[in-house]
Amino acid sequence: MDDQQLKPITEAAYLTANNAWRYRAVLRYFYLQHEKLRYYLFPDEIFQYLKEKLHFASYTEEQLQQDLDQLVEWKNLIPRQDTGKVTTIQEFKKKKFRYQCTPYTVEFERMVKRLELKGDSFGGSLEKNLFDRLLEVLVKFTDSEIANGDTENLYSLWDELFGYFKKLTENATDYLAHLESEKIEEMMMTEAFLVYKDALTEYLRNFMTALQRTSLKIEAVLEQTSLDYIHRTAQVLAQYYLSIPRLDQVATIEELTEKYSNQWQGLRAWFLGHEGRDSDLIFLQNTTNETVRRMTRFAQRLGEKHHNFKSRKKDYVHLAKIFSNCSDINEAHKLSACAFGLFHTRHLCALEKDTEDIYTEIWDLQPSEVILNPRVRTYREKTRPQAVISYPKEKAKMLQEYLLEKEAEQHLINEIIENRRIVLNKITMTDPYIRKTLLNWIAKSMGNKMGFAKTQTGHKFKLSKLDNQSIIINWEDGTLKLPNFIIEFLE
Repeated sequence: MDDQQLKPITEAAYLTANNAWRYRAVLRYFYLQHEKLRYYLFPDEIFQYLKEKLHFASYTEEQLQQDLDQLVEWKNLIPRQDTGKVTTIQEFKKKKFRYQCTPYTVEFERMVKRLELKGDSFGGSLEKNLFDRLLEVLVKFTDSEIANGDTENLYSLWDELFGYFKKLTENATDYLAHLESEKIEEMMMTEAFLVYKDALTEYLRNFMTALQRTSLKIEAVLEQTSLDYIHRTAQVLAQYYLSIPRLDQVATIEELTEKYSNQWQGLRAWFLGHEGRDSDLIFLQNTTNETVRRMTRFAQRLGEKHHNFKSRKKDYVHLAKIFSNCSDINEAHKLSACAFGLFHTRHLCALEKDTEDIYTEIWDLQPSEVILNPRVRTYREKTRPQAVISYPKEKAKMLQEYLLEKEAEQHLINEIIENRRIVLNKITMTDPYIRKTLLNWIAKSMGNKMGFAKTQTGHKFKLSKLDNQSIIINWEDGTLKLPNFIIEFLE
């Protein structure tokens, strides 16, 4: 990244300063005169212009001079001493200046004026003819005879091509953003939207038709154009740009060539995509289609809302005449079923399903039985009391097995206890039960500040460290790394 891009732009300070209304009025006058090809202004005529405004009724020449000096400091104005009409030494010493606005100031004022005309809403448009113009210029530009011929014509085609491309992308983006804005959303909720719905939908559809008709041709031209041709053309454009006499500093031919090549890559990526990603053209198509669908939904909702408030008196009168012409009550019942549907219908659901075929008729399936219970609060299903069966032998056997298992486990624990102590780094047994029991004891003791805890049999013990080193114990199902603990059983 260039250091120039990281520096603050002091020329824009006048737009947000404390006395911005004074600075903006002065520079706006400079901009208006610059558009009339008057580049140098004297403080007298600036002061006379400002005094005609209501906001500057109490404005003084001293304040104007202070504002001009500040704008010079911010590099918005360039002062030049006028020595052509000096008649005395005193007038020369007063340094009568005339001022010229800088290029940054002109661009800022031009941008601010466009923003003022745009207002709070997005502008833009969807001009379907831009695709045809873009295709026409693109075909001329990619013609090798033109590239090898008049360089000035080639440069004008390049400017025209990217002028159309910039206008197309910016206008389409702004117009779709305008349709997505909150203000337009609120307008779509009103019945006035129905008047413009057809025209707006037709406008979007015509744009989509032109886009789909022309975009494929543009993509074909872009795919057929080789990168070598673009690189050679970029060098020709760079050389032509450098041949134009300029007093200020310009870029090198390598920088200009890279600039033109990047512009072409941007145009190509917009239509064809880049690195497997969808192109912006597809995104524009999807956004336009979604906008048409959204407006159709809004119009449909408004139509339904308007239809709900519509009187149906004539419909009911017509239906009543049909009922009055029925010959008997049975015919009236049939007409009622057609007009209003069935009354008091019951729906039964069968849980079992014989087949997954969706075309099977219900008459071809086996009937299901559904048990209906009485719908009363006092209903209870009848049950018969059953005898309680005791299993003393099975219980005694399970108890004996449990006691033998616990005795074997206690035997394993007793084998690793020496002098009422368990030193973890001296354990040689690899049974997983010992690991689970020790980890359970360690967890219990670490919950106590002093390291005391009790086993399941009620024996009290204390957990402590021999040193700050770590030990590794090998078991049948893996290894365990933990601090060098020691467990001491108390009386």
